[in-house]
Amino acid sequence: MRLWIGIYLTQPSLDALNPLWLDEAAAPLAVLDHDTVVAVTPAASRLGVRPGMRKKGAGALAPATAFVQRDALRERQLLDAAALAMLQYTPEVAFGPDASLLLEVGASLRAFGGPVALCRRLRGTLRQLGCHAHLGMAPTAHGAWLLAARPAPGPRRVLRLAPMMRRVSKLPCALLPAARPYQDWLDGIGCRTLAALLGLPRPGLQRRCGPALIQALDQVRGQAPELFDWVQAPLEFSARIELLARIEHSHAILAVARRLVQQLAGWLGAAQAAVSSIVLVLEHERGRHARPPTRLAIALADPGWQPEHLLRLLKEHLDRLVLEAPAIAVGLQAGAIVSRATPSATLFTEPGGTPQDHARLLELLVARLGPDRVLAPCPHPDHRPEAANRWLPILDRGQRAESAGDFAAERPLWLLQQPIALVMRHHRPYYGTPLRLLHGPERIENGWWDGIPVLRDYFVAESEDKIRYWIYLDHALDEPRWYLHGLYA
Repeated sequence: MRLWIGIYLTQPSLDALNPLWLDEAAAPLAVLDHDTVVAVTPAASRLGVRPGMRKKGAGALAPATAFVQRDALRERQLLDAAALAMLQYTPEVAFGPDASLLLEVGASLRAFGGPVALCRRLRGTLRQLGCHAHLGMAPTAHGAWLLAARPAPGPRRVLRLAPMMRRVSKLPCALLPAARPYQDWLDGIGCRTLAALLGLPRPGLQRRCGPALIQALDQVRGQAPELFDWVQAPLEFSARIELLARIEHSHAILAVARRLVQQLAGWLGAAQAAVSSIVLVLEHERGRHARPPTRLAIALADPGWQPEHLLRLLKEHLDRLVLEAPAIAVGLQAGAIVSRATPSATLFTEPGGTPQDHARLLELLVARLGPDRVLAPCPHPDHRPEAANRWLPILDRGQRAESAGDFAAERPLWLLQQPIALVMRHHRPYYGTPLRLLHGPERIENGWWDGIPVLRDYFVAESEDKIRYWIYLDHALDEPRWYLHGLYA
């Protein structure tokens, strides 16, 4: 079943200014197109400022209102960012008329829990991007767009063609882009709704308005093919937002980074890949007071692609970051990219949580405590037991892979930090009870190159209460002596 979602940005000129991160509930702000107000925040609206006003009139009515010129480039960047973010839900994303997107989601419904759950997730992503938008759902792309772009409130989700046509027919003709050039003529003949437009004689309408309007009406009804140029993700990911106001506190960086993380999630979804590290770049002043950018590198315990997880990690790291200078731009770069692991086909979940849960816990510990305080044992190629291990940062896979050794010898689970000297009773080593030698000897003789030579014979010994120990006879002493070095489980 083909099903489309239309996303119509209701105020792109205001949403594009989100890097200002002004509190819309408290900051009266108006966006100007030359000298005319085109968008206002709720605070400015409460002061009486309305779209269509001239700047002088709005300023006289509400002197506390701040005015910002409309930036077409930022609006396009916002739409591009939204398109890239939508790729995490479907690979078929296209730009629609005005400031809108069209998504073919028929194959995505099952993966995201159905139409309602999918729309809920899309709205959450759009909020992270700082977008105000209406969503429409219909069996045709043009129908979904019309439902999303309708100015009046009402149901915008339809799964079948007949109910969709009943709702679309009540919409004004001016909403259909192909009918806008002929709006004066249509008003003159009393044709104000799409139902009336669909009822006009087809040959006469084609002679008067051309084939483009006829084709658009057929596409709305599902009687003509709908062809689009799909959005293509770039080969590499690197996104950046230029701020209109300096940010002096690290907690405000997270609000800016949300848009970048959603773009990264869309890019990873399009590539069916996961990222094992990300780099947040904070740019500072340029010119005479230039400072090098601050780079915050974040390693993941397990490759990830979910935006919620990446944002949680960013928050933990930013909470510990102290900005040395105000940030004027924020960028995000993807580190090492790996293929996304296929979902587990195991019927029952693992007790105590999944490996992914374990990896998320490690990442949070590293973010809160620092990478040098969360360590993991790593084998080191040295036959001396006390030198055969290194403690390395747990997220540093590269060093662990290089340091790993290949040991086939039997070793105890618990190695004592300092060997314990044993006493001899009746010519047998004694530790609580006399020890009986089970296996051995294993001769370890090396270390002469670093000034810590050893010459030992290791044995597996057992006490009378059936506890096994790892002991050795030290031949490097003037008089050989027994030591306890490890315990078996």
